[in-house]
Amino acid sequence: MAWVDSEIRDYLQPDHLFEQVTRLEGEVFREVETRKTLRFSLGDQNYFVKIHRGVGWKEILKNLLQFRWPVLGARNEWLALRKLRQAGIDTLEPLAYTSEGLNPAGLKSCLVTRALEDTLSLEEVCQQHRLRPGLKHRLITRTAEITARLHQLGVNHRDLYICHFLIRLDELDAENPRLFLIDLHRAQIRNHTPQRWQVKDVGALYFSAMVDAGLTRNDIYRFLRAYTGLPLREALQADRHFWRQVQQRGEALYLESWPQLPDLMKRQTEALDE
Repeated sequence: MAWVDSEIRDYLQPDHLFEQVTRLEGEVFREVETRKTLRFSLGDQNYFVKIHRGVGWKEILKNLLQFRWPVLGARNEWLALRKLRQAGIDTLEPLAYTSEGLNPAGLKSCLVTRALEDTLSLEEVCQQHRLRPGLKHRLITRTAEITARLHQLGVNHRDLYICHFLIRLDELDAENPRLFLIDLHRAQIRNHTPQRWQVKDVGALYFSAMVDAGLTRNDIYRFLRAYTGLPLREALQADRHFWRQVQQRGEALYLESWPQLPDLMKRQTEALDE
């Protein structure tokens, strides 16, 4: 299958699309053995392309033995972007996609998206000390709403860290800033998101915000209310077990990088056990 949006069809054609994108020149953002992310220009517009080459049977078997579903190419991200955009979630706009081959270990695929210009990740906003209280509250609420909607759609991200939410520079002072969710190449799509994958997403978000955003207990409860759509007491009564699991997931991720938990995480564990 090959598809190219009319916006870039003067430059790229569906026939032999993979071969065409491998000849593009630009700035390499990331490159590993089987995947490359390239920023390039067509006319006066900038774009990104993710080029996937076959991962090989060794990688597939390794993932399956670890009870993980392997990422075979760009299809996951293409489907996830379309689903999120149809649901009104701000994300990248796909403009071209192809997948070639029948052997799952040797698939060649690519995904072209329009570049999001003049943005910062939430991680960068925090590191640059631009997270004023009012903006912080709005971003926590919006992040929770996006995450909840994602899970309601049957999608889980698998890398849901604050670095994967982007905000436009000209919206840092906006009353309702948009957040763009990116890097969905490992996303999974089902009719219903299993709770264990919800826990992994929210736990990863909790961990990364704890590291970079200077969370307070009120911030945690603000997220909890926005994610569930319930008052705090009702949310905890409805599924305290879920939030204990999220807490444990966040703690486990934190302890992979640091020798001990911050005081807030310890106090939060105690509060959930009350």
